[in-house]
Amino acid sequence: QVQLVESGGGLVQAGGSLRLSCAASGRTFKTYNMGWFRQAPGKEREFVGVISWISTTTYADSVKGRFTISRDNAVNAVYLQMNSLKPEDTAVYYCAASSGVVVSTPSMYEYWGRGTQVTISS
Repeated sequence: QVQLVESGGGLVQAGGSLRLSCAASGRTFKTYNMGWFRQAPGKEREFVGVISWISTTTYADSVKGRFTISRDNAVNAVYLQMNSLKPEDTAVYYCAASSGVVVSTPSMYEYWGRGTQVTISS
């Protein structure tokens, strides 16, 4: 069992930065691939990026070059550094854990946090 809690969301102007954190419980955290997803009002949940258990990363085209995912297995945490933010980045951001292959499909993730709101003003 893995419990996930996101933090770090807020309201920033376009062009600004935010760093989201996801704190995880469980001794097996280091064996999970950790994904970040987001969901805007009226839209489906969207893949943002993933960091594998061996710390390789994959990003959605929409955030590539602006967002960076990292993890610290010593403190059971994963981070999403978001730079050059745009109004279209506004969404609730979720972290999720997957014990399987590295994928971008939400249904393949077994554990989810409750999300943190990110709002970008123009």
